[in-house]
Amino acid sequence: MTNDTWQLSERAARRLKKRYRRERRLKALGILAICLALGVLALLLGSVIARGYPAFVKTEIALEISFEAKLIDPGGRLEPSQLAKGKYGKILRQALFETFPDVRERAERRKLTKLLSKAARFELRRMVVDRPELVGTTKRVWLSAASDVDMLIKGNMSRDAPEAERRLNDRQLAWIDHLAAAGNLRTVFNGRFFTGSDSREPELAGIGGALMGSFWTLLITLVLAFPLGVAAAIYLQEFAPKNRLTDFIEVNINNLAAVPSIVFGLLGLAIFIQLFELPRSTAIVGGLTLMLMTLPTIIIATRAALAAVPPSIREAAHGVGASPVQVVFHHVLPLALPGIMTGAIIGMARALGETAPLLMIGMVAFIVDIPADPFDSATALPVQIFLWADSPERGFEEKMSAAILVLLAFLMIMNGLAVFLRKRFEIRW
Repeated sequence: MTNDTWQLSERAARRLKKRYRRERRLKALGILAICLALGVLALLLGSVIARGYPAFVKTEIALEISFEAKLIDPGGRLEPSQLAKGKYGKILRQALFETFPDVRERAERRKLTKLLSKAARFELRRMVVDRPELVGTTKRVWLSAASDVDMLIKGNMSRDAPEAERRLNDRQLAWIDHLAAAGNLRTVFNGRFFTGSDSREPELAGIGGALMGSFWTLLITLVLAFPLGVAAAIYLQEFAPKNRLTDFIEVNINNLAAVPSIVFGLLGLAIFIQLFELPRSTAIVGGLTLMLMTLPTIIIATRAALAAVPPSIREAAHGVGASPVQVVFHHVLPLALPGIMTGAIIGMARALGETAPLLMIGMVAFIVDIPADPFDSATALPVQIFLWADSPERGFEEKMSAAILVLLAFLMIMNGLAVFLRKRFEIRW
């Protein structure tokens, strides 16, 4: 081996080692980036879960309730309309005062009654209406505690803070300790969070109304956007002539997919509310607005799925005498259906998490009743989260985090379903 050959091979070896070092550094940087992203994601989810999981339980107080007939049903007819008019607030106060007979001053008694939620009297009324035989009896009943008591039991309020900085004074803390020592304090699953609607009181607030509003909104979006988007994609991909008009339409569809969502909210406000005079803050307007936003995504995904079908499928269908319509609907469309469904689900998942368009059309209103149809006033789950995030009451913080967990769960389910459908029905050519 000559000296030049030796030097050449030595230089090549050094270059090879240098290239391997660069590859190892690049691999290490990639692993570091992935670990950093996973760490940030875990930190975010951990923070939301730590703040939100207490909302799935609530605190209850047990009282010996005397269902006096003279306060509930003086006439003795046990009619539901008469039972609903009973003086349940007075019954609750009597039960509290009997539990703490040493509390006699009016100011102290007012503080004592604040241990119970404002929903307690309605819970008592519903219990009597459902079971009229309770009238005239005495029964131990579990009732919802106030938000401040709930926060204290869950550890969200410090006992060591000065009394002036606490929502509960020392006297109220002593009453709570007395109830806990007597076994009259417990935490149970908070079913109201999933079945109730929004409220000014944190312990009464739930996502039932927002979930129903999101259901009606997404249903309208899916019913309108899916057939329109698929039909438009089929025409543009399979039947439309290639000219300046179709090129202009395709460019605008691609651009619309990147338009900020608030622009679609302004469009929905101008068209559906101002022009067509549809009622504000309703699921029908929300669904129509989100339909405009979702259409480009479905069209693009459907065209990509149709383009992925090999030309040989079309040629074979034409070869056996199929018409162009038969080729598309009998051969191409069934093979492209998994990709179409995946695109539609991803588009609907994006619509589920949108807030800005719904704010523009008035779905940010305070809605107490659960909507029964698309024309009722409604809000949506992302908007409900926005409303609770802006609330000054600390009790809404855990409600907000719990609603975020529910929203993330729905988004993960929808995206997981999209991945499953693609893996399950995907055909590799």
